[in-house]
Amino acid sequence: MSVFGACAAVLFAAAYVGPMGAALAPAQADGPRTVTLYAEGLDDVQAVSVGGEKQSPQLDRSSYNVYVKPKPTPTPTPTPTRTSESGEGSSAGSAGPVFYTGGGAPAEWMAAAGIAESDMGYVDYIVSRESGWNPNATNRSSGACGLVQALPCSKVAGNGYDPVDNLRWGNGYAVGRYGSWANAYAFWTSNHWW
Repeated sequence: MSVFGACAAVLFAAAYVGPMGAALAPAQADGPRTVTLYAEGLDDVQAVSVGGEKQSPQLDRSSYNVYVKPKPTPTPTPTPTRTSESGEGSSAGSAGPVFYTGGGAPAEWMAAAGIAESDMGYVDYIVSRESGWNPNATNRSSGACGLVQALPCSKVAGNGYDPVDNLRWGNGYAVGRYGSWANAYAFWTSNHWW
């Protein structure tokens, strides 16, 4: 077994070293020339010119393009819409009511609707009981909508679910029907509706 191993080692060494030895031997004029990777690489070297003036390389930066991958725009998620029993928003051609998704606070909404600061306490009392300051409140039985529960919702100029539009309409309703927000408040506390 040791003789077999020794023969295998000698044959392996001959197979490994043999081609390199042939590549390093001088080439014969009449036979095929063996080319090694080293010899092939020598043909690719760059020539350096040492004579003349030194020139700095000219870099042309206008040939570079930079691509910045844009951030994807988020796809808006549709807000679920509810339809009232009165049929508002349930027709096939209508997309339904446009619910309010913006921000803001009750004091900002009242000021934007043109409600006087002296009336804001009355408005707060009525709206707290009508809708709990939820701009998207809808009465299922009557179809009244928004902060002041405008009935029907289509009476509100603009969008009945927009708090400023709804409060503007409510301001006109309170002053037109009761003379003032104070009188509307007095009516609401006696009747629990307005």
